[in-house]
Amino acid sequence: MTTEVSKGPMLGIRHLQAFLIFLSIVVSYVGRLNVAVAVVAMTDAATTNPDFPEYEWSSKHKSYILSSFYWGYVITQFPGGYMSRRFGAKITMFISICGSAAFSLITPFCIPWGGWQIFCAIRIVQGLFQGLLFPCIHAHLAKWSPLKERNRLGALSHTGIECGTVLAMYTSGIIAHGSMGWPGISYISAGIGFGWCVLWLVFAANNAPESKFITVAERTYIESSLQRADDFHAKSIPIPWVAIFTSVPFYALLVARCAEAWGFSTIQAEIPSYMNGVLKLEIKDNALYSALPYLTMWVLSYVYLISADIVLKKKLLSLTALRKTINTIALWIPAAALIGVGFVDEDQKTLAIVLLTISVGINGGATIGSSLNTIDLSPNHAGILMGIVNTIANFIPIITPLLVGIIVTEEEDRTLWQIVFIIAAVIFFFGNLVYIIWGSALPQPWNEEDFLMQKDGEKSIYETVPRQFTNKAFEDDENTKISEKSKTMANEVELPEENVSESKETSTKVEDTK
Repeated sequence: MTTEVSKGPMLGIRHLQAFLIFLSIVVSYVGRLNVAVAVVAMTDAATTNPDFPEYEWSSKHKSYILSSFYWGYVITQFPGGYMSRRFGAKITMFISICGSAAFSLITPFCIPWGGWQIFCAIRIVQGLFQGLLFPCIHAHLAKWSPLKERNRLGALSHTGIECGTVLAMYTSGIIAHGSMGWPGISYISAGIGFGWCVLWLVFAANNAPESKFITVAERTYIESSLQRADDFHAKSIPIPWVAIFTSVPFYALLVARCAEAWGFSTIQAEIPSYMNGVLKLEIKDNALYSALPYLTMWVLSYVYLISADIVLKKKLLSLTALRKTINTIALWIPAAALIGVGFVDEDQKTLAIVLLTISVGINGGATIGSSLNTIDLSPNHAGILMGIVNTIANFIPIITPLLVGIIVTEEEDRTLWQIVFIIAAVIFFFGNLVYIIWGSALPQPWNEEDFLMQKDGEKSIYETVPRQFTNKAFEDDENTKISEKSKTMANEVELPEENVSESKETSTKVEDTK
């Protein structure tokens, strides 16, 4: 009879870590996405606060500004996973948010003398800092989430994506329209970033045993649930590079995340421009309607979360089937809605907003559907996997604004936007199809701590060669096996008593002779 381990307080430090991660995502997304509204305000001051400078930037200049964040963002994804392993998530995430906030603060002072070029440079540096974040988040969740709570804590913390997007889209328009003007967008973004840093330094810990605030019961529950030895956090687990890059489920996840990135980044970056150009909405209304789809997404993310919890608790579907089902809903329904959006014009504002709201809102299921799959495949290497996936997937948001800038030469031309939305819909469809066929939520063999010790062909550059791979160890093992086999055979053969006596006498004579 097994004794159930106490979970500790109903709301414990693991929940606090998830909440701090939620806030970090909110802060990062506000700093990342508010530029979509800011650019509209900076190029059309009459619709916001005319007391601040207005810039005559072309559609191409705007597309450079919108995509430049990701030029830096893709570079530091993989280093983010490494730094999390090397220095811990606590210090790495602090550097990420603090650095991004500092450059947000100086943005309004730099643009008047540097123009769109300096704006792009600042966005690149912010991307470099924020690129460290998500690999750390996945590694941190893998260390703090008990097995049965992994889906719940992971999904709850990732709802910061929707919350941050709503705040960026909605409040940015209000701020730009108010007394602070468009510079206020950067100042407020910096302020909430620095505020988060203080909370993080006080309450965060790299793992349960390091936390100053955790109870013994909760620490024991987390560590025992994850089946970790006492010295687990002191170990450096070698990374099975070859196994990762030859894993079919990993590539299926990568394709799904790239497809998601294409559709989502297209909508994120271009909704304000589409509403301003095609639907003729002023920026204050534009900000409200731009935020509405993400507010729906935020609400629906909790619907997905509760539904997933019920399905898993009642064992109606396996985790793999659940992830594929939700990801299919999250990508294929928005694909159909996006095609519909391309066929509405200024006279059908309500229909356009409804279709965009459906497209973005339902897409919120992609977090449970595929984003958390890195932790499923390998809790021990979740940060590294997220670093690889995010590095590749975030080349997409670099491409999409530039492609839109090439296709949409006239923002008022609805037929040009049709092309943009149809491309996104097709990629949504085929990306998810690959995930359905080859995806998995089962832990992969290369997740095991001793995986490389079982393989002769692959060795970590960070570890010395284990003893079992040396010739001496091999010889000792073989001799032991031969000795044990001989004893077994001797026991199986029953000699007559006189033969046993003769054998003993012969053995004695031989010894005497020696």
